[in-house]
Amino acid sequence: MLVNSLIIVLHEVLEAALMISVLMAITRRLELRLRWLATALFLGFAGALAYARLLAPVSNLFDGVGQELVNAALQISVFAFLVIIAFHVTSGRGRQLGRGSWLPFIMALAVALSIVREGSEIIIYVSGFLQVESLSQSVTVGSLTGAGIGCSVGVLLYYLLLAIPEARATWVSLLLLCLAASSMVAQATKLLIQADWLTVAGPLWDTSRFISEQSMPGELLYALIGYEASPSAIEVAVYVGSILIMFSSAAVGWLTSNRSQAAAS
Repeated sequence: MLVNSLIIVLHEVLEAALMISVLMAITRRLELRLRWLATALFLGFAGALAYARLLAPVSNLFDGVGQELVNAALQISVFAFLVIIAFHVTSGRGRQLGRGSWLPFIMALAVALSIVREGSEIIIYVSGFLQVESLSQSVTVGSLTGAGIGCSVGVLLYYLLLAIPEARATWVSLLLLCLAASSMVAQATKLLIQADWLTVAGPLWDTSRFISEQSMPGELLYALIGYEASPSAIEVAVYVGSILIMFSSAAVGWLTSNRSQAAAS
Protein backbone atom coordinates (compact mmCIF):
# COMPACT_ATOMS: atom_id res chain seq x y z
CA MET A 1 0.00 0.00 0.00
CA LEU A 2 2.94 2.30 0.70
CA VAL A 3 4.25 1.97 -2.86
CA ASN A 4 0.79 2.43 -4.39
CA SER A 5 0.23 5.59 -2.33
CA LEU A 6 3.64 6.91 -3.29
CA ILE A 7 3.01 6.40 -7.02
CA ILE A 8 -0.54 7.80 -7.00
CA VAL A 9 0.32 10.94 -5.03
CA LEU A 10 3.57 11.43 -6.96
CA HIS A 11 1.58 11.28 -10.20
CA GLU A 12 -0.86 13.96 -9.06
CA VAL A 13 1.72 16.25 -7.43
CA LEU A 14 4.20 15.97 -10.30
CA GLU A 15 1.70 17.25 -12.87
CA ALA A 16 1.00 20.42 -10.90
CA ALA A 17 4.59 20.86 -9.66
CA LEU A 18 6.10 20.81 -13.15
CA MET A 19 3.64 23.37 -14.49
CA ILE A 20 4.12 25.63 -11.47
CA SER A 21 7.91 25.43 -11.82
CA VAL A 22 7.81 26.42 -15.47
CA LEU A 23 5.44 29.32 -14.82
CA MET A 24 7.58 30.52 -11.92
CA ALA A 25 10.66 30.48 -14.14
CA ILE A 26 8.80 32.43 -16.83
CA THR A 27 7.72 34.96 -14.20
CA ARG A 28 11.31 35.47 -13.11
CA ARG A 29 12.52 35.81 -16.70
CA LEU A 30 9.87 38.44 -17.43
CA GLU A 31 10.73 40.27 -14.20
CA LEU A 32 7.18 40.02 -12.89
CA ARG A 33 6.14 39.55 -9.28
CA LEU A 34 5.39 36.11 -7.85
CA ARG A 35 2.40 37.28 -5.83
CA TRP A 36 0.11 35.41 -8.20
CA LEU A 37 1.45 32.10 -6.87
CA ALA A 38 0.21 32.68 -3.31
CA THR A 39 -3.24 33.55 -4.66
CA ALA A 40 -3.23 30.47 -6.88
CA LEU A 41 -2.21 28.15 -4.05
CA PHE A 42 -4.88 29.52 -1.72
CA LEU A 43 -7.65 29.29 -4.31
CA GLY A 44 -6.43 25.90 -5.50
CA PHE A 45 -6.32 24.23 -2.09
CA ALA A 46 -9.63 25.80 -1.02
CA GLY A 47 -11.22 24.66 -4.26
CA ALA A 48 -9.77 21.15 -3.90
CA LEU A 49 -11.23 20.81 -0.40
CA ALA A 50 -14.62 22.07 -1.55
CA TYR A 51 -14.63 19.79 -4.61
CA ALA A 52 -13.68 16.74 -2.53
CA ARG A 53 -16.53 17.45 -0.09
CA LEU A 54 -19.02 17.91 -2.93
CA LEU A 55 -17.88 14.85 -4.87
CA ALA A 56 -21.04 12.80 -4.24
CA PRO A 57 -23.55 15.35 -5.60
CA VAL A 58 -21.19 16.29 -8.43
CA SER A 59 -20.82 12.64 -9.45
CA ASN A 60 -24.61 12.27 -9.71
CA LEU A 61 -24.89 15.07 -12.26
CA PHE A 62 -25.37 14.31 -15.97
CA ASP A 63 -26.71 10.80 -15.36
CA GLY A 64 -23.88 9.78 -13.09
CA VAL A 65 -20.88 11.07 -15.05
CA GLY A 66 -20.64 14.48 -13.42
CA GLN A 67 -17.18 13.87 -11.95
CA GLU A 68 -15.72 12.88 -15.31
CA LEU A 69 -17.23 15.90 -17.05
CA VAL A 70 -16.17 18.39 -14.37
CA ASN A 71 -12.62 17.01 -14.35
CA ALA A 72 -12.48 17.18 -18.13
CA ALA A 73 -13.72 20.79 -18.04
CA LEU A 74 -11.00 21.68 -15.52
CA GLN A 75 -8.30 20.13 -17.71
CA ILE A 76 -9.52 21.85 -20.86
CA SER A 77 -9.73 25.19 -19.03
CA VAL A 78 -6.11 24.87 -17.89
CA PHE A 79 -5.11 24.05 -21.46
CA ALA A 80 -6.87 27.19 -22.73
CA PHE A 81 -5.00 29.34 -20.18
CA LEU A 82 -1.68 27.77 -21.17
CA VAL A 83 -2.37 28.62 -24.82
CA ILE A 84 -2.88 32.27 -23.81
CA ILE A 85 0.29 32.19 -21.70
CA ALA A 86 2.32 30.84 -24.63
CA PHE A 87 1.19 33.77 -26.77
CA HIS A 88 1.98 36.36 -24.10
CA VAL A 89 5.43 34.93 -23.42
CA THR A 90 6.62 34.95 -27.03
CA SER A 91 4.97 38.26 -27.87
CA GLY A 92 6.78 39.95 -24.99
CA ARG A 93 3.57 41.48 -23.67
CA GLY A 94 4.19 40.18 -20.17
CA ARG A 95 7.39 42.20 -19.90
CA GLN A 96 6.11 45.23 -21.81
CA LEU A 97 3.06 45.70 -19.61
CA GLY A 98 5.00 45.12 -16.39
CA ARG A 99 2.81 45.37 -13.32
CA GLY A 100 -0.27 45.95 -15.43
CA SER A 101 0.13 42.65 -17.28
CA TRP A 102 -2.71 40.14 -17.29
CA LEU A 103 -0.17 37.33 -17.46
CA PRO A 104 0.15 36.74 -13.67
CA PHE A 105 -3.64 36.62 -13.36
CA ILE A 106 -3.86 34.02 -16.14
CA MET A 107 -1.05 32.00 -14.54
CA ALA A 108 -2.87 32.08 -11.21
CA LEU A 109 -6.06 30.75 -12.80
CA ALA A 110 -4.19 27.95 -14.59
CA VAL A 111 -2.39 26.85 -11.42
CA ALA A 112 -5.49 27.16 -9.22
CA LEU A 113 -7.60 24.98 -11.53
CA SER A 114 -4.80 22.43 -11.81
CA ILE A 115 -4.53 22.19 -8.01
CA VAL A 116 -8.29 21.82 -7.70
CA ARG A 117 -8.15 18.87 -10.08
CA GLU A 118 -5.05 17.14 -8.71
CA GLY A 119 -5.54 18.14 -5.07
CA SER A 120 -9.09 16.85 -4.87
CA GLU A 121 -7.93 13.46 -6.19
CA ILE A 122 -5.29 13.26 -3.46
CA ILE A 123 -7.73 14.33 -0.73
CA ILE A 124 -10.32 11.76 -1.82
CA TYR A 125 -7.74 8.98 -2.04
CA VAL A 126 -5.96 9.69 1.26
CA SER A 127 -9.09 10.41 3.31
CA GLY A 128 -10.65 7.14 2.18
CA PHE A 129 -7.75 4.99 3.38
CA LEU A 130 -7.06 6.97 6.56
CA GLN A 131 -10.32 5.60 7.93
CA VAL A 132 -8.82 2.07 7.80
CA GLU A 133 -6.52 1.83 10.81
CA SER A 134 -4.36 -0.98 9.39
CA LEU A 135 -3.60 1.06 6.27
CA SER A 136 -3.43 4.61 7.60
CA GLN A 137 0.29 4.59 8.46
CA SER A 138 1.50 3.16 5.14
CA VAL A 139 -0.82 5.45 3.16
CA THR A 140 0.38 8.50 5.12
CA VAL A 141 4.07 7.66 4.69
CA GLY A 142 3.66 6.80 1.00
CA SER A 143 1.61 9.93 0.30
CA LEU A 144 4.06 12.25 2.06
CA THR A 145 6.99 10.60 0.28
CA GLY A 146 5.30 10.93 -3.10
CA ALA A 147 4.41 14.57 -2.43
CA GLY A 148 7.97 15.28 -1.31
CA ILE A 149 9.49 13.71 -4.42
CA GLY A 150 7.08 15.58 -6.70
CA CYS A 151 7.81 18.94 -5.06
CA SER A 152 11.56 18.25 -5.13
CA VAL A 153 11.44 17.54 -8.86
CA GLY A 154 9.54 20.79 -9.36
CA VAL A 155 12.13 22.80 -7.40
CA LEU A 156 14.98 21.17 -9.33
CA LEU A 157 13.31 21.97 -12.66
CA TYR A 158 12.78 25.59 -11.58
CA TYR A 159 16.46 26.16 -10.87
CA LEU A 160 17.52 24.30 -14.01
CA LEU A 161 15.36 26.62 -16.10
CA LEU A 162 16.87 29.66 -14.41
CA ALA A 163 20.36 28.32 -15.16
CA ILE A 164 19.68 28.01 -18.90
CA PRO A 165 20.61 31.04 -21.03
CA GLU A 166 17.56 33.27 -21.57
CA ALA A 167 17.38 32.74 -25.34
CA ARG A 168 17.01 29.00 -24.88
CA ALA A 169 15.11 29.07 -21.60
CA THR A 170 12.04 30.64 -23.19
CA TRP A 171 11.65 27.89 -25.77
CA VAL A 172 12.52 25.11 -23.32
CA SER A 173 9.84 26.48 -20.98
CA LEU A 174 7.33 26.62 -23.82
CA LEU A 175 8.17 23.05 -24.82
CA LEU A 176 7.53 21.85 -21.27
CA LEU A 177 4.29 23.83 -21.13
CA CYS A 178 3.29 22.29 -24.44
CA LEU A 179 3.82 18.76 -23.08
CA ALA A 180 1.89 19.62 -19.91
CA ALA A 181 -0.97 21.15 -21.90
CA SER A 182 -1.17 18.20 -24.29
CA SER A 183 -1.17 15.79 -21.35
CA MET A 184 -4.15 17.62 -19.86
CA VAL A 185 -6.10 17.49 -23.10
CA ALA A 186 -5.30 13.78 -23.43
CA GLN A 187 -6.62 13.16 -19.92
CA ALA A 188 -9.73 15.21 -20.64
CA THR A 189 -10.35 13.17 -23.79
CA LYS A 190 -10.03 9.94 -21.83
CA LEU A 191 -12.54 11.21 -19.27
CA LEU A 192 -15.01 12.14 -22.00
CA ILE A 193 -14.63 8.65 -23.44
CA GLN A 194 -15.33 7.15 -20.01
CA ALA A 195 -18.44 9.34 -19.78
CA ASP A 196 -19.58 8.08 -23.22
CA TRP A 197 -19.50 11.59 -24.61
CA LEU A 198 -16.97 10.43 -27.19
CA THR A 199 -17.07 7.14 -29.05
CA VAL A 200 -13.90 5.30 -30.03
CA ALA A 201 -12.90 2.28 -32.05
CA GLY A 202 -10.04 -0.07 -31.17
CA PRO A 203 -6.58 1.15 -30.12
CA LEU A 204 -4.06 2.18 -32.76
CA TRP A 205 -1.22 0.39 -30.94
CA ASP A 206 -0.40 -1.24 -27.62
CA THR A 207 2.92 -0.58 -25.88
CA SER A 208 1.93 -2.10 -22.54
CA ARG A 209 4.43 -4.93 -23.10
CA PHE A 210 7.23 -2.37 -23.00
CA ILE A 211 5.87 0.22 -20.53
CA SER A 212 2.79 -0.60 -18.52
CA GLU A 213 0.54 2.26 -17.45
CA GLN A 214 0.49 0.78 -13.93
CA SER A 215 4.30 0.74 -13.60
CA MET A 216 6.37 3.54 -12.09
CA PRO A 217 7.76 4.63 -15.51
CA GLY A 218 4.25 4.50 -16.97
CA GLU A 219 2.81 6.65 -14.18
CA LEU A 220 5.62 9.19 -14.57
CA LEU A 221 5.20 9.33 -18.35
CA TYR A 222 1.45 9.75 -17.88
CA ALA A 223 2.07 12.70 -15.60
CA LEU A 224 4.67 14.25 -17.91
CA ILE A 225 3.30 13.68 -21.40
CA GLY A 226 -0.08 11.98 -20.96
CA TYR A 227 1.27 8.54 -21.88
CA GLU A 228 -1.26 5.85 -22.71
CA ALA A 229 -0.25 2.37 -23.77
CA SER A 230 -3.22 1.76 -26.09
CA PRO A 231 -4.62 5.08 -27.36
CA SER A 232 -7.49 5.33 -29.82
CA ALA A 233 -7.38 7.35 -33.03
CA ILE A 234 -9.32 10.26 -31.53
CA GLU A 235 -6.99 10.42 -28.53
CA VAL A 236 -3.93 10.59 -30.77
CA ALA A 237 -5.58 13.20 -32.99
CA VAL A 238 -6.55 15.38 -30.03
CA TYR A 239 -3.08 15.07 -28.51
CA VAL A 240 -1.32 16.07 -31.73
CA GLY A 241 -3.87 18.83 -32.31
CA SER A 242 -3.25 20.31 -28.86
CA ILE A 243 0.50 20.40 -29.54
CA LEU A 244 -0.12 22.22 -32.81
CA ILE A 245 -2.40 24.73 -31.08
CA MET A 246 0.23 25.48 -28.43
CA PHE A 247 3.00 25.93 -30.97
CA SER A 248 0.73 28.01 -33.21
CA SER A 249 -0.07 30.33 -30.30
CA ALA A 250 3.64 30.72 -29.51
CA ALA A 251 4.45 31.30 -33.19
CA VAL A 252 1.77 33.98 -33.55
CA GLY A 253 3.13 35.70 -30.46
CA TRP A 254 6.66 35.56 -31.83
CA LEU A 255 5.58 37.01 -35.20
CA THR A 256 3.64 39.75 -33.41
CA SER A 257 6.72 40.64 -31.39
CA ASN A 258 8.92 40.80 -34.50
CA ARG A 259 6.44 43.03 -36.33
CA SER A 260 6.23 45.38 -33.35
CA GLN A 261 10.02 45.64 -33.18
CA ALA A 262 10.24 46.24 -36.93
CA ALA A 263 7.59 48.97 -36.77
CA ALA A 264 9.34 50.65 -33.84
CA SER A 265 12.65 50.73 -35.68
